[in-house]
Amino acid sequence: MHPTFASVQIAAPELVLTIGSLLTLMIGVFRGDRSLVPLTWVCVLIFAIAGVAAVTGAQGVAFGGLYVADGFSVYLKVMILAAAAVSAVLALPYLKHAATGRFEYPVLLMLGTLGMLMMVSANDMLTLYIGLELLSLASYVLAAFHRNEARSSEAGLKYFILGALASGILLYGISLVYGFAGTTSFDTLSTVLRGPAGQSVGVVIGLVFILAGLMFKISAVPFHMWTPDVYEGAPTPVAAYFSAAPKAAAMGLLVRVCVEAFGGMTFDWRQIVSVVAIASMLLGAVGAIGQTNIKRLLAYSSIANVGFALIGLAAGTVEGIAGVLFYMAVYLVMTLGAFLCVLQMRDAEGRALETLASLNGLSRSRKGLAAALAIFMFSLAGIPPLLGFWPKFAVFTAAIDAELYLLAVIGVVASVVGAYYYLRVVKAMYFDEPGAAFAASDSRVNAAMIGVAALFCSPLGMLAITPLVGAGRVAARALF
Repeated sequence: MHPTFASVQIAAPELVLTIGSLLTLMIGVFRGDRSLVPLTWVCVLIFAIAGVAAVTGAQGVAFGGLYVADGFSVYLKVMILAAAAVSAVLALPYLKHAATGRFEYPVLLMLGTLGMLMMVSANDMLTLYIGLELLSLASYVLAAFHRNEARSSEAGLKYFILGALASGILLYGISLVYGFAGTTSFDTLSTVLRGPAGQSVGVVIGLVFILAGLMFKISAVPFHMWTPDVYEGAPTPVAAYFSAAPKAAAMGLLVRVCVEAFGGMTFDWRQIVSVVAIASMLLGAVGAIGQTNIKRLLAYSSIANVGFALIGLAAGTVEGIAGVLFYMAVYLVMTLGAFLCVLQMRDAEGRALETLASLNGLSRSRKGLAAALAIFMFSLAGIPPLLGFWPKFAVFTAAIDAELYLLAVIGVVASVVGAYYYLRVVKAMYFDEPGAAFAASDSRVNAAMIGVAALFCSPLGMLAITPLVGAGRVAARALF
């Protein structure tokens, strides 16, 4: 078979999304905004086809070493496509109420997801940057999707300016590494940096800049400043999307860059990752305490959870990377479930509510919704026997096995501090005097997704631990 055709076959998931996004764009252009609902379900179908192509397709290196499909990328692609599909469906009732039901929404989701798939399959700094920018450009538009609202426009502008700065930092780091190592290929870098080039100050500085650019995308401290403002200002379905799929993609990319490209400089990047993990866990735990907006609280929660996931990366072992993948899989369900509950927060006139005070006494008017949100909060806090406890246990165990005792201890302390603001939400729902009742749910699909996510995060979810951890180990071994 010709190398080009073989490469196209290996990159089948990205090809499906490329063709699908162009087709849905053309349909939307000719049919207008009335095509939003059918296009959304077409988008979900395309994500499903891409997922099947990722799982059953050929694996290997493609396009002259620029792209790689392996067990690690397949695991992440399934997570990303599932999260993107949920993000597309949960937005439909919201867009209907907000009168911004434009057909571009599912198209932008598909283009952003295409960028994410390229990110986790990047085997070269050039592919890394192309995938990252494709995701970023779609994300900037989505953040400002309510262009007539000052808050949404401000979120989009902040994200764009800070994102452009992060892209510049990343490119500068890539240029330094290329200048001192003479290559942008991950495979070649791995070999070159195990020699004298790995001791070069220029390469170390380049590594710092590359990690800074990537950590912006996962909202790790000190590159987190955009997260609370963008989550608050962006439409709630967009904030749900930002908190899930792009986080998993950027975390996967960061893991591949550290373990594969800079595998010969583990001592150098482990120090950076450890410091960032500690800062993210502590700031995420403390920063959320004073929040009164539920979306800002979930933004700080995402910062803290990224810090916990980074503990597994700092370990730098197969068990540590498997822990990161397990953590991200469970985190995606917890955070999407929490945002699905936030989307149910509407007053009698259908206006969106975002304050913690609006949750007061929810258990008396919407028992099922209050129970589901309580499960997500307890699970995010890492309280056993809910499913959210086990990923934390996995990354802490990996850190202890790697003799990173201080990191594990600080992680446990940050978990205890962070539990306070999750319990505030539960306390408001079950112990405070009730306020105005929420409007009834107008989406059976969203209600069903809340129920499924709550069951997954409940003790019943422990049935999924063995397959998730087993698949994570297989995926992690692909990097070593």
